[in-house]
Amino acid sequence: MQYLPWISLLDELRAIQFLVEHETLSGPVNLCGPEPVTNAEFTRALGRAAHRPAPWRVPAFALRFALGEAAGELALISQRVVPSVLEKAGFSFAHTDLERALAACL
Repeated sequence: MQYLPWISLLDELRAIQFLVEHETLSGPVNLCGPEPVTNAEFTRALGRAAHRPAPWRVPAFALRFALGEAAGELALISQRVVPSVLEKAGFSFAHTDLERALAACL
């Protein structure tokens, strides 16, 4: 499964402001939405939000053929990231799921 981190622009800006205001937080902080999604889930949600069909999947071998070794780092990489530092510090997201974030954006 290929995971894809996401975050709404509003939540990213709010998270940065939150971190500036909470000087006691240090170290790495993941700026990403609270619910990780797969690339397939993201594609379907984007299609619904844009009112466009998203019926096709590109197989990994086709990406490797087209992009060569770069496919692994550009298109096939997977990051299942969660914002645990932000959540533990009490940050609350305006867009808790991808559907709401895309609806707000589009």
